[in-house]
Amino acid sequence: MSGILDRFRLDGKRALITGGSRGLGREMALALAGVGADIAFSGRDRESLSRTAAEIESLGRKAYPFEADAQNSEEVESMCGTAWNDTGGIDILINNTGGRLVDVPVEEQSLEDWQKILDLNLTSTFVCTRNVGSKMIERGVGGRVINMASISGLVANRGIGGRSYETAKAAVLHFTRATAADWAPHGITVNAICPGGFMTEPNKRWAKENPDVISRFEEAIPMGAFGEPEDLGPLVVYLASEASRYMTGASLVIDGGYTLW
Repeated sequence: MSGILDRFRLDGKRALITGGSRGLGREMALALAGVGADIAFSGRDRESLSRTAAEIESLGRKAYPFEADAQNSEEVESMCGTAWNDTGGIDILINNTGGRLVDVPVEEQSLEDWQKILDLNLTSTFVCTRNVGSKMIERGVGGRVINMASISGLVANRGIGGRSYETAKAAVLHFTRATAADWAPHGITVNAICPGGFMTEPNKRWAKENPDVISRFEEAIPMGAFGEPEDLGPLVVYLASEASRYMTGASLVIDGGYTLW
């Protein structure tokens, strides 16, 4: 009889992670590789793609790096198709690409910027989910979809503009629920993760440009500090594995308690 930890193993599975070469995406890639999965992942920076590929391969797993811009739907569509073919089929899709990028009030935000942020966070999630999910349905053996949302899809962050980000992430959460309901009969689970403050590269940049915003954010975390990127790994492994077989449509918050008050 196998032990409980065996249900978290991903031997023989293949994952596709968008924005997987840096930050939380990289940590998720290494976490999944650490429990047996081969990893396809996308990004825009060749150097970070190569570096992360080497790290995955050092764990004894296959790496499939793809250069793609998440705001270009044609590139994303092509990347998903190539990743499916090159790996022999994707078992786990993680829609990780996203970001706030702008800090302007609603009354000053241009339509162009609004659409840019929705495309980055929401449309890219739809394009990848449609492309990979349709193939999962056709294959007929189930699968896992994990959408990276944010606590910003649940609350409005204080002292910062760019509400297109909150809007997009809230839409990702409901897209997760709707797709989970549609695809449950196919054995495909669809769940979302809502991270709070993690000191990734974008947040380090925000800390330099808006130190007061970041310090106020950290002070409001009951656990007293931002999360480390590696804190996300165990949660992703759970959602990607057989251990989460009966969970779908869920939005799991990991924020050190920030949204508790």
